[in-house]
Amino acid sequence: MKNIVYFEPQDTEKFDIERFENSLRQYADIPRDAIEEALKEVEEYEALHVSRLVKIGTNLIDSFGDEAKAREYYEAHKQYFGENFERLRRITGYLVGTLERWNDGKRAEESQRVKHSVNSSVDDLARSEKLQDQMLAYNAAYVGKAE
Repeated sequence: MKNIVYFEPQDTEKFDIERFENSLRQYADIPRDAIEEALKEVEEYEALHVSRLVKIGTNLIDSFGDEAKAREYYEAHKQYFGENFERLRRITGYLVGTLERWNDGKRAEESQRVKHSVNSSVDDLARSEKLQDQMLAYNAAYVGKAE
């Protein structure tokens, strides 16, 4: 990994491990060898989007610090994930954007899927609550309400 892309390809700059390490150390005391080990999974890439580094950093802070600091780091850097994207879902071979035109069967199928967040180490509690709600909805729709 030699270059980091921020928003557009022309925003590319050289990766500096000291800069990355210093940004993480503001949130947790992370050993250099742990940072280097985490970066091994992306070292093959010539260029890497900064959002991937934020995810790596969040996971490291969560491991060597605490969840609150990991969330704080993520919040400070979430602008790199962008907000102008359309979510596409693949249902039986078709790519679709919104659920507006789905029939009840496809909507039920979608509601029962496991949702993966961008930052799963930070959002485990919220995801757990959502899965609980999905299971209750499933039980109500298919099993019947318990009296």
